[in-house]
Amino acid sequence: MDVKLPKLGEGADSGVVVNVFVKEGDAIALDQTLIELENEKAIASIPSTAAGTVAKVHVKAGDKLSVGQRIVTLTGGAGAAEPAPAAAVPATAPAPAPASVTAVAAPLTDLPQRVAAPVASPSIRRLARELGIDLSYVPGSEAGGRIAMSDVRAYIERLQRLALKPASGGAPAAAAAPKAESIDFSKWGPILKKPVIPLRQTIARRMVENWQSIPHVTQFDEADVTGLNELRKQFAPAYEAKGARLTVTVFILKALVDTLKKHPIFNASLDEVANEIILKEYFHLGIAVDTEQGLLVPVLRDVDKKDLLQLAKDLEEAAKKARERKVTGEDLRGGTFTISNQGGIGGAHFTPIINKPEVAILGLGRGVLKPVVRDGKIEARMLVPLGLSYDHRVIDGGQAARFITDFVAALAGFPEAAVKL
Repeated sequence: MDVKLPKLGEGADSGVVVNVFVKEGDAIALDQTLIELENEKAIASIPSTAAGTVAKVHVKAGDKLSVGQRIVTLTGGAGAAEPAPAAAVPATAPAPAPASVTAVAAPLTDLPQRVAAPVASPSIRRLARELGIDLSYVPGSEAGGRIAMSDVRAYIERLQRLALKPASGGAPAAAAAPKAESIDFSKWGPILKKPVIPLRQTIARRMVENWQSIPHVTQFDEADVTGLNELRKQFAPAYEAKGARLTVTVFILKALVDTLKKHPIFNASLDEVANEIILKEYFHLGIAVDTEQGLLVPVLRDVDKKDLLQLAKDLEEAAKKARERKVTGEDLRGGTFTISNQGGIGGAHFTPIINKPEVAILGLGRGVLKPVVRDGKIEARMLVPLGLSYDHRVIDGGQAARFITDFVAALAGFPEAAVKL
């Protein structure tokens, strides 16, 4: 009997094998972990769906594994449970173009007339969003112009034909994207080669997608955290007695969620298919964690409903799981706003890249003592550099200036009552 890779979750149909825990001849039990699989930025344990003796192992570390592929073959024991079916390719998806096709895309000049408010079921809207289809161009064949699955299929087939059709006169409409060039750097001196691990490949792909699809603008400022730092030092021992570290980031989480409530557009997402701005009434904040393998962003849920003690515990636990690569795919999803805090490392202002589908991200540098004029006198104050990157399709400069001004004020005037246990 073969044990195969089950469906990993919505939209997940493959991963890279990180560890293999069994070998030929091993006796394994039902639900015993066979392999660890890296999918996107998370690592998942894949259990056996049957008990028996391993007759053959079909995978090794570094292999890319898709849903339905064999992991091991077992002999003896109870019959294997059928794995969850692989994520089916929608019937609307066109067959991949043959490798021999070399025609470049032609202009899509004969698209149907755009509809201002397309009518479609939630399942079709979800499919369109996953495939990057603008439903306003899909003619609906059902009553009232409602879009059916067959309409989406026909639209995709039409796009495929247009993409493969040469431009008028046989000349290509645009130059094909240049191929990546392999350079022999050893011609100029000694080199070392280091493979790009799957996590780094995922980070690179995400960063390129986010940068290319979102018009970024970054608003800079500095926050006076002198009083906040004094509160931290005053109450840190009490928090440590309860098993929590009171860091500046904990204060930032609390001040940030209060500011997001005043400016809900920063806690939103843009639905590009429906042309709607989704204002979220929950506050799940992503925390960028620097790990040896690369950047991970676990999400802290319901930050607005927690006090500083619970936030301190949640923050430390999330960072620990990220550094030990124990975060799951669900731990990395559902964020509404992200914080990237480099203060513990160093550096000043920087321009963080927005974590799509969020519309803003806050970058913090290291706090530095600087001379500041207060009430006509020069004082040494601890100032933290801030960089607020935002999606200019959703947020304007005036909104960003008001947001960061309120956030700076929230940090400068952080109430002692919120820190007391």
